[in-house]
Amino acid sequence: MARIAFLGLGVMGAPMARHLAARGHDLTVHNRSPAKAEAWVAAHGGKKAGSAEEAANGAEAVIACVGNDRDVEEVAGAAFEAMTPGALFIDHTTVSARLARQLAGEAEGRGLHFVDAPVSGGQASAESGKLAAMCGGSDDAVAAATPFMQAYAARIVHVGPAGHGQLTKMVNQICIAGVVQGLSEAVHFTHRAGLDANKVLDAISAGAAMSWQMVNRWPTMDKGEFDFGFAVDWMRKDLGLTLDEARANGARLPLTALVDQYYADLQALGAGRQDTSSLLRRFEP
Repeated sequence: MARIAFLGLGVMGAPMARHLAARGHDLTVHNRSPAKAEAWVAAHGGKKAGSAEEAANGAEAVIACVGNDRDVEEVAGAAFEAMTPGALFIDHTTVSARLARQLAGEAEGRGLHFVDAPVSGGQASAESGKLAAMCGGSDDAVAAATPFMQAYAARIVHVGPAGHGQLTKMVNQICIAGVVQGLSEAVHFTHRAGLDANKVLDAISAGAAMSWQMVNRWPTMDKGEFDFGFAVDWMRKDLGLTLDEARANGARLPLTALVDQYYADLQALGAGRQDTSSLLRRFEP
């Protein structure tokens, strides 16, 4: 079993680290809020470190799942100082492709392996160990990372060189933004038309309209419940990265830009911590 440093114990990171511990790995965890690290160790064993550098010292693999570009740059920079040549850094945070490429270059210069591997599936899939990981990096780096990721990911795809994992996550978020907006309009129409929402779902969820969002979010949206999965604030962060990349590469994303503004409306309503399906609130506050 490997010595692993896990950096970031939020709603995604905590269960991912738990799956690694359950497989017998020796974990040292670090979180910006020390109380979360203390609680995790009390529940799952392992050790708590006071810094990313301390956690990474002597680790064969360092895995990060934090907040944004600045957070990743901070913890990776600290971890790189303590890691020995041949060690592996896996970043599961959704950040810019620019930063992923930058960190991969810095890691290579130190003789380290680096994989940008943002994930999809939300908190429920993290808890069940069935995330989807989209990986950017060298063949050797992704091969080294795969056995660790198999503890919490049911699908692991090497999509290309460093940065391509982040670019693929942007594609994922483009798709989700459009689907959730369409689903919100569909649920709203169902309500205004006086239809039985359960029967409508039963009728359409096995046909061409079916999606993960429909199956998992239609029932909760129908009830006006929005405390599930990925928060609006995080979606806006991801869509901001996506739109920045589109401006740089010339891609035109009119629907994504529009839905991003709809999510800004929700933030103005104080719904930034509700999940992305709360787009329905624009029609039914």
